[in-house]
Amino acid sequence: MNRLRQMSLFAHIVESGSITAAADGLGLSKSVVSQHLKLLETELGISLLKRTTRRQTLTQAGQAFYAECKKLNDLADFAWQQALESQQEPQGKIVITSSDALMSTLVAPAIGSLMKCYPKLRPELISSDQPLNLMEKQIDLAIRVGASSENALMQRRIGEFRDVLCGTQSVIDNEKENAGYLANQWQPATIIHHFTHCIKIEEKHNYHANITCRADSFHTCLGLIESGAGVGIVPDYIFRQKPQLAALFPDHQLASNPVYALHPYPRQPPINVVTCINAIEKQLSILTTPSCQALKQSEAK
Repeated sequence: MNRLRQMSLFAHIVESGSITAAADGLGLSKSVVSQHLKLLETELGISLLKRTTRRQTLTQAGQAFYAECKKLNDLADFAWQQALESQQEPQGKIVITSSDALMSTLVAPAIGSLMKCYPKLRPELISSDQPLNLMEKQIDLAIRVGASSENALMQRRIGEFRDVLCGTQSVIDNEKENAGYLANQWQPATIIHHFTHCIKIEEKHNYHANITCRADSFHTCLGLIESGAGVGIVPDYIFRQKPQLAALFPDHQLASNPVYALHPYPRQPPINVVTCINAIEKQLSILTTPSCQALKQSEAK
């Protein structure tokens, strides 16, 4: 590293016209710059500059050496500028993962809109209900429900939603609590849901169920629910888009699910990551509204 530093300083000395001017331009002392030049000439075993009190000129060996040192500085300046420009506008590859449900309803729409604003952005989206190792899979950003216990990851809470236990209106009217339960792959073997009244928060209700069918993806589970095969949980922002579905307990609600953005960048995350997190956070705020809002409004009246 000292050798590269000495070569860079030598190029600055030549271009500045003197050791003093080079030191001023680099914010170093004259003695430091002079010492590096002396060490460089000693290690090379040649004189690079001929110096008088008024001027300096390159030796023949110095001219050839300077040409190569200048290339070194030019390359460093180019790399520096490229790095700065990469943080000015989202561009290039970014790998994002989330669960199946969040990918299709939240992440993909947000990133799709972002691509229209930044056509140089090249997202790669990975849908998985199993939390993937970001470092092993070279993933830049993960959107997950709940905080992570992985200390190596940076995480930011970007919003929340509530699940709604629901089924078709026919199932709700005719089977109610005896309806079969349709579970997602990630749900536990024993189903217990804890409900709180939307208005009377001291009023609690617990729901127990045995799983009659388990699906390996959210959309498969949703398809089963929509077919009338039983009841299951659906995010509130999707439930509101499904008029054929009805809540099993319309005056009660489940606890909220916090949504987090996780990334492996301990210091300043790339602009691609920051921009995508902001877009997904905005999309989540658009999709979600407080559960039981309509009920609260009717109670207020």
